Amino acid sequence: MKNTRNRNTKSKNPGFTRRDFLKHTKSMAIGSVMVGTLPGVFCINKTTVAFQASGGYLLVDTKKCQGCLSCMLACSLVHEGKENLSMARIQVLQNSFEGFPDDLTIEQCRQCTEPECVKACPADALHIDTGKSNIRRIDKAKCIGCMSCIEACPHQPGRVVWNFKEVHAQMCDLCSDTPFWDEEGGPGGSQCCVEVCPVAAIKFTEKVPVQKGEKGYKVNLRGNPWRILGYPTK
Repeated sequence: MKNTRNRNTKSKNPGFTRRDFLKHTKSMAIGSVMVGTLPGVFCINKTTVAFQASGGYLLVDTKKCQGCLSCMLACSLVHEGKENLSMARIQVLQNSFEGFPDDLTIEQCRQCTEPECVKACPADALHIDTGKSNIRRIDKAKCIGCMSCIEACPHQPGRVVWNFKEVHAQMCDLCSDTPFWDEEGGPGGSQCCVEVCPVAAIKFTEKVPVQKGEKGYKVNLRGNPWRILGYPTK
């Protein structure tokens, strides 16, 4: 049975699905909230400085995503030189037994303001890269393969993934280190998942999203044309 696109929304196309969109749409032109006025560092108390804020974050629209997995394939390609979904640092999860919008979700590294993965790493392989706009990233040469960072991630699925080919942990670095891509990445540059998404369901921002829950990272990137297709736009 086909998934319906929003049964409570009046539309000319109430039965339009993600699969229908990919089949019939050939092309489409290629939201966040500040947590107060955050400075460059976060303080646990008046005397203890915790972590500097990352220079960038990825926001996603799970209702807009069509599940094409282009972001995952591009991610592994620019970082590892091969298209392999298992080595992608952004994850698109699909459940064919659910209906819209619960049939699909995108899980990206949050570049947390209080990164438990960084705290857990015993070898300083997972660190705050002050030379790359304070991005949370992994030095694979220092990784000892203990998987402490994977276990420490409070989000499910974990945002730190295991590179089974080279045997080390890895995570999104906002494309600041992409040996198989000529574009300049990181904050101020390009992110391959943002560039490749055919429906612009992924967005880069420098503003710190709300950290509690998913609301700060899963946002509405749909405009009025999506309402015509039968998608909710509010």
